Amino acid sequence: MNNIILLLASAVLLSVTPSFARVQAADQRPPNIVFMFADDLGYGDLGCYGHPYARTPVIDQLAEEGTRFTQFYVTGVTCNPSRTGLMTGLFPARFPKYAADFGFGERITITELLKQRGYQTGHFGKWHIGPDEADGTYSIDTVKVIGKSRDKTTGDAGRDDDLYSAAIDFIKQNKDGPFYVNVWGHATHFPVNTAEGLVAEFDDVTVNREDFATTMQHKFDECKQIGGDLDDSMRQYLGDVYQIDRNVDRLLKTLDELGLSDNTIVVFSSDHGPAPVILSKQEPRRYSNNMLGYAGEFRGGKHEQYEGGTRVPFIVRWPGKVEAGRVDTHNVCSFIDWLPTLCAIAGVDELPKPIDGEDISDIWFGTDRERTKPLFWKTSAVGATPAMREGNWKLHLPRKQRGEPELYDLSIDPSESHNVAEQHPDVVKTLSRKVKAWAATLPTEYSKKKVRSK
Repeated sequence: MNNIILLLASAVLLSVTPSFARVQAADQRPPNIVFMFADDLGYGDLGCYGHPYARTPVIDQLAEEGTRFTQFYVTGVTCNPSRTGLMTGLFPARFPKYAADFGFGERITITELLKQRGYQTGHFGKWHIGPDEADGTYSIDTVKVIGKSRDKTTGDAGRDDDLYSAAIDFIKQNKDGPFYVNVWGHATHFPVNTAEGLVAEFDDVTVNREDFATTMQHKFDECKQIGGDLDDSMRQYLGDVYQIDRNVDRLLKTLDELGLSDNTIVVFSSDHGPAPVILSKQEPRRYSNNMLGYAGEFRGGKHEQYEGGTRVPFIVRWPGKVEAGRVDTHNVCSFIDWLPTLCAIAGVDELPKPIDGEDISDIWFGTDRERTKPLFWKTSAVGATPAMREGNWKLHLPRKQRGEPELYDLSIDPSESHNVAEQHPDVVKTLSRKVKAWAATLPTEYSKKKVRSK
C-alpha cells in the first residue's frame, strides 16, 4: 500500500512540475545573459581546447567553472550566416535576401523575444546582421558598433578593448537586470596586426611543427611561402588571442564586483573556424602570414563546411545550474539551438515558427541525449553544395555534378580523412534523401546588394 501511495504521489508531482528546461516561472527574475563571440577563432586556439602555446588563463578558468563542449557547431562558415542562425533560429540559407544587406525581414529574433520578457538588451562590437545599426534594431536597446580599438601597433592595446569597455558600462548601468548583451569582438579576423606589448608576452615561443596536428601543416607551409617567419607570425596571433582573454577577465571581474555572477549565464564561443592564409599574388595582403588560427585535429576552416569550419569552442557558465568542470564530449549542439534554448531558460513560451533549432537547455544542465533534428549547412547561393550531420555521420554532397559524395564517421574519424561512402551506400542514400529534401525547401534565388569579403 505504501508503495502505491508513493507512486501516486510521484505521478501527481510529475504532472504539476514544469520541464526542468523551463527553469524560470513567469513571476521569477530570469538570469542575465552575457554572450562573448570571437571572430574567426579556431576550435584549437584556446589553452583549454589544446593549443600548445596559447595563454588564455581566464577563459580556461571559465571552462573550469562551467561546461566545455567539444561537439558544438555554428550555422554558417562566414560571419553573417553564423550570426543569422543564432539570432533567428533558422538556417541562414532559408533567407532569400542576404541578412547582412537586408536584415531578417519579419523574422523575430532572440533579442526581441527577450525584450518582451523584460530584458534590457545591448550589442557591442561587430554587427554584420543588417543595414540598420541603431538603437532599437531587433529590440536591442543599446547598439554600439565599435571597430578596432586605437589603431596602434605599439604598447599593449588590444583591438577589442573599446567594445568590451562599452559592454561593461552597459552591464553596470543595467545591473538591476535582467539584461542580455552581445559582446562581439573582432579578434582574430584578418588582419592580425597585434600591439607590440601583447606580442612581447610570447617572446619565448618557438614553433615546433610537431606540436600541431597534420591539419595545420599546410598553413605553416603557406606562411613561409609568402615570406613569413613562423615564430614571429605565431607570436602575433597568440598576442591577439591573449587580448581576448584579458578582456574576458575585465568583464568577469565586473560581474563579480556587482554581485551578478551567480545569476548570469556567461557564454564564450567563436563564429566559425579560423581564416586561411591568403596566397593571392594578384592582391598582396599584408599580415596574411599571421593568420595562424588552429582548428585542432579538424580539417578545413573558414569558408569550408568541414569540421574545422563548423565546429567551434563553446563554454557556458551558470553557477549552481550548469555543472562546473564538466567536459561534454557526447552531445551534438549548435547555435541554431540558441534561440529556443534561451527562451526556455528565460520563460518565453511562444517561439516563432518555423524553427530549425531545438531546446538544449537540458543538455546545458547535464543531460546526455541524441539531438532530435539534423544539422545542415549551405551557403546562400542556388548551386551551393549542402552538408549535413546526423548522429555520428557527416555527409557532403558532391561539389560537381559528376563528383562523388563524401561520408565520414566522426566518432572514429573527426578529421574527415577517410571517405567511407563506398562502404556505406545505405547511409549515403538515406542522408542524401534528407539533405536534398531540405535543400528543396530553400529559395530558388538569392539577393545581395554587393559582394562582401567576409
